[in-house]
Amino acid sequence: MNAENKTFHILTFGCQMNVHDSDWLGRALCAHGWTRAPEDRARVVVVNTCSVREKPERKVYSLLGRLAGLGADVPGRFLAVGGCVAQQVGRGFFERFPQVRLVFGTDQTARAPQALEALVSGAEPGPLALLDFEPAFLPRALYLPEGGGAADAPGHDGGAARPDDGQALARPGQAFVNIMQGCDNFCAYCIVPYVRGRQKSRPAAEVLAEVRALAGRGVREVTLLGQNVNSYGLDRHGDGTGFAGLLRQVCAVDGVARVRFTTSHPKDLAPEVVDAFATLPQLCPALHLPLQAGSDRILHAMGRRYDMRRYLDLVAALRAARPDIALTTDLMVGFPGETEADFQLTLEAMRAVGYESSFSFAYSDRPGTRSVDMAPKIAKDEKLDRLARLQALQEELTARALAARVGAGAVVLLEAESRRQDGRGPVAWRGRDEGGRVVNVPLGGRGGRPGQLVDVRIVQAKKHSLRGEAVGEPW
Repeated sequence: MNAENKTFHILTFGCQMNVHDSDWLGRALCAHGWTRAPEDRARVVVVNTCSVREKPERKVYSLLGRLAGLGADVPGRFLAVGGCVAQQVGRGFFERFPQVRLVFGTDQTARAPQALEALVSGAEPGPLALLDFEPAFLPRALYLPEGGGAADAPGHDGGAARPDDGQALARPGQAFVNIMQGCDNFCAYCIVPYVRGRQKSRPAAEVLAEVRALAGRGVREVTLLGQNVNSYGLDRHGDGTGFAGLLRQVCAVDGVARVRFTTSHPKDLAPEVVDAFATLPQLCPALHLPLQAGSDRILHAMGRRYDMRRYLDLVAALRAARPDIALTTDLMVGFPGETEADFQLTLEAMRAVGYESSFSFAYSDRPGTRSVDMAPKIAKDEKLDRLARLQALQEELTARALAARVGAGAVVLLEAESRRQDGRGPVAWRGRDEGGRVVNVPLGGRGGRPGQLVDVRIVQAKKHSLRGEAVGEPW
């Protein structure tokens, strides 16, 4: 086959799991002779989708309509849809969008490269749907990034990848490592167990082999991914290794300077994982711990299986283990039956914890979930008003947390030159400290390159970032 016909472009929506899947798929295709191209020139455009909220799903339909009108002069051009909406809608995409020739679900990403090869070569006429859930974690070939870190990966410039994001930014020196797939929690509002399947833990030996290989390529920071990492190993696919044990083994890998993980369900955050923040120096003092709501009544209706006392006890234990830990969260407003008093309890919880940032959104019905049938529904205007008030409070908490860092020391992992330069002084670099905060630091004659670490002193807090001064050479 003519190599120029094997061109692709990937667009990504959703969480870090989707970012990781897109990264792997792109590297797998490149390893098989494909090349990246702009979306209007690519033979194949892959859209990796998210259905956690209604808005990303609508954006996928709009995007597919736009993409269908591009690249009319590219021979054999077609679209592929993967991820959560693909799992949910399935073959329905073929009827609505004739340009879609491949639909692959969340458990079938590993088979997508071969399916795309078959479609472009004509070995498979299509359309082709890969929608089965696998009985165990499906191994993937290890296609490593070149040059250390996620140089070719989509990522996000604000911490965790937010829903609604399209193509995002690279994060050199860092890598995601998937440790599990699916979820067994079935929270009342959540579609994840239906579109990603039941929990399946990846064997610890496979996780560690990937971490060692990444470290050998110069990766300094590893983020362990799963829908609920705290329950790693507790399903029937586990190999006897619990999450705390996996953390210890990953932190011991030579060359890995930092370890993070996401996402954590509060009901499964074990004492030994809390203790790991005190005993493992590689484990970053940062934790995304979704709260969702501050009202025990609403938490019960959501099926979260913890109350505020349990949650605040966890926060106290985490801060006892690591006083400088940066806590972030997910918050939902307007869950069916939520009163103004319930909402005020969420604001009180935010103040009590002092979150450094949060992902917040208004409740929307997701098909097949229990909350679809719950009442009363909250009016859209009321949901948006509550969301605006919550986000205003978060702005205050974020400003307070950043201001508290002024004068403190930090170690910053460099990502790229800052977008804004003053044009007068040394070139400033953007990176992240141990807590995941964005730090801009002028390096002057010290140079610098993506993936290096540098010791800094924080000298200024801005709205969503910090400014630091280097106190040593990058290393």
